[in-house]
Amino acid sequence: MPADATRNPLSAITAQQPFLIVDGALATELERAGFDLNDSLWSARVLADEPQAIVDVHRAYFEAGADVATTASYQATLEGLMARSLSETQASALIQRSVTLASQARSEYLAAHPERLDCPPLVAASVGPYGAYLADGSEYRGGYALDRAGLRDFHRARLATLLDARPDVLAVETLPCAEEALAVCDLLRDDFPSARAWIAFSARNASELSDGTPIREAVRAIADCEQVVAIGVNCTALEHIESLVREIRGETDKDIVIYPNSGEVYDPVTKTWSAACAVSVDSDGDGSDHDHDLAGWTPRWLAAGATAIGGCCRTGPDDIRALADLRKALG
Repeated sequence: MPADATRNPLSAITAQQPFLIVDGALATELERAGFDLNDSLWSARVLADEPQAIVDVHRAYFEAGADVATTASYQATLEGLMARSLSETQASALIQRSVTLASQARSEYLAAHPERLDCPPLVAASVGPYGAYLADGSEYRGGYALDRAGLRDFHRARLATLLDARPDVLAVETLPCAEEALAVCDLLRDDFPSARAWIAFSARNASELSDGTPIREAVRAIADCEQVVAIGVNCTALEHIESLVREIRGETDKDIVIYPNSGEVYDPVTKTWSAACAVSVDSDGDGSDHDHDLAGWTPRWLAAGATAIGGCCRTGPDDIRALADLRKALG
């Protein structure tokens, strides 16, 4: 990777478009295709069993208009895979496969859409939090029994493994606490200075991370990390996003990446979703209400300062297609 500290992989697209479009949920689409992901490895299970299914989902998001494929590595860790009787070499190869599959989907998409060759989509290697490895819902709570040094040790080998597969950017996502973000920034500065990453937190309300830390405080703590090219929020309720974007923009001029959930409510204990809450938004200021979908909220998020928008849990290609249609309308 180039060592230019000013390089931002997102900028080639954000310079040409009103906003960059991140893909939607990978696991949701795999479940819709019939895969049972009620497992500590979640969508990482499919890396070994049905890799073509992952390629198909990435390709569907590209066709819908996504500028970024987020890899199936969120819950894929060396520790978790080795606990399933894989050797360290086998576990590393499987993690790297997540990047290879997304790159394959991009190559197939570009072969069918040569007009995108001048500004191709990106592959973002997903890096889930320590809480995702624990598989106990703590990525929505924080409060780990692991300090900053321990978090560095946990993330170091997986970052190295993913970066060896040469993604365009790391998507360090669903972080519930500032301490974990600081640990990742330590690694980026000291161990992987040529890497580029976005850091997306999970939030429990309109101003606080999942562990209760004010988001402005968390952003302020990591804003000077040159390797972090964007800061944002994912896996969070739609109605909190506008305020969170404003809070982030108050602390940094970096790109802001947001990819909230669909509006349904997740129970981390039962690992089930309940019906979407009744939230609506007057997105165009004409006094009328709109369904609480991503595209309906997007004008307000853009006005608040967001530069990259996608979907997290329970979103799909139709949501991304609606974002792409909106972007075309915005010119």
